[in-house]
Amino acid sequence: MKIPQWINDVNLPYKTYDEIPQNIVDEINTNLDKVTSSHPIITILIAAYNEEVNILRCIYSLSKMKTDIPFEILVVNNNSTDNTQNTLDRLHIRKVFQPIQGCGPARQLGQENARGKYVLLADADCLYPQVWVEEMMKVLQQPGVVCVYGRYSFLPEKGYPRWQLFMLEKMKDVIASYRQIKRPYLNTYGISMGYVKEFGLKAGYVMANIRGEDGRLAFDMMKFGKIMPVKANSARPWTGLRTLDRDGSFAKALSNRIIREIKRSVKMLRSEKTHDTKTSTNDD
Repeated sequence: MKIPQWINDVNLPYKTYDEIPQNIVDEINTNLDKVTSSHPIITILIAAYNEEVNILRCIYSLSKMKTDIPFEILVVNNNSTDNTQNTLDRLHIRKVFQPIQGCGPARQLGQENARGKYVLLADADCLYPQVWVEEMMKVLQQPGVVCVYGRYSFLPEKGYPRWQLFMLEKMKDVIASYRQIKRPYLNTYGISMGYVKEFGLKAGYVMANIRGEDGRLAFDMMKFGKIMPVKANSARPWTGLRTLDRDGSFAKALSNRIIREIKRSVKMLRSEKTHDTKTSTNDD
């Protein structure tokens, strides 16, 4: 799978806040004024921590969204120490500040301030195609569905050629299909996830700085309805390699994921027992 052309259009080259020219900000704001609504049905919710340039790229991609469904963009500055707030203040979007560190607290404050009936989660360091909202909502608005998740792709970098990343993505898609049978909440990542706000508020995010706040919310929403995948490749957001870099190399990232999935493959065919997602650890 090659990098689509739209990526080159929105993947701005700036490395620091001081490099951002006003004409780019003006262009983004012109786009935002056309596509966003003060009476939204959807809130695109983004948690941002020290993303002074990445958030600009993300918003730039979202400003080119093609949909007839009214939406707003709400960014939660999660106690950033860089120029993230300065970037946000230059853009025609809604923003709030959450001093409690963690995606859970940030997204909880975000959904409490969301004006839309539906919430679509986006990540500050990702780029979104023009059809993303439409494809997510096609599934989320189906009867009985309370939560959806999408697939995503990786932008190549030195040491990580696109063909290797494509292989990893295909493996992840297969694993997601396997998880969907009994544990679909394990596929719900904030990079591309949507849900009915009413049920998100009832479930609530974990108010601690811990990984998996998105899946914990989805697990608690399963009592209200179904979690379903959005399989359209055209709706894939694109992201950098932060998660893969933690492993040190592509080979290590791939082997770690294969070993982990093999170890828990049998367990994935059994439903997770009811438990307190607000106090459980990732080792439980």
